[in-house]
Amino acid sequence: MPSPHAVAIALTAADRATLEGWTRRRKTAQALAMRARIVLACAAPGATNSGVAQALGVSRPTVATWRKRFAGRGPDGLLDEPRPGAPRRITDAQVEQAVATTLEATPPDATHWSTRGLAAATGLSQTAVVRIWRAFALQPHRTEGFKLSRDPLFVDKVRGAHSLDASARPSSGR
Repeated sequence: MPSPHAVAIALTAADRATLEGWTRRRKTAQALAMRARIVLACAAPGATNSGVAQALGVSRPTVATWRKRFAGRGPDGLLDEPRPGAPRRITDAQVEQAVATTLEATPPDATHWSTRGLAAATGLSQTAVVRIWRAFALQPHRTEGFKLSRDPLFVDKVRGAHSLDASARPSSGR
């Protein structure tokens, strides 16, 4: 008999397909796959939080948490939420402007951009320009090995592969 405090889980066919897909896909993050397994187990008739927790090797509060989040928001409730911390101060438009300027323009008094020159031209800090160049693997000072991309979707393609948030920065080792 389910606990009187446990939230009932009723899966639609689409929700069940989504959750089963997450558990089977090789590229799914393991945390998300476990959350999907928890909800699928909770949807079984007579499933208790304690029984699901024991069967899947997780704690009872973990099962209760994911059961409640799924009941409130559906499959989207199982996805990671933004982490705490200061929000980004550099917008995607500013990053795009810096990358486009680096790739498509040359400074009026030099052959290639320096971090300080681009910072002055775009209104960003020199440190921000360094981080953007590092994230997008841009090296305009290497004239022999550097190629200007003519792809109009270059920024969008690279944005998906790299993140500019503070948590992704390597530590200084100090």
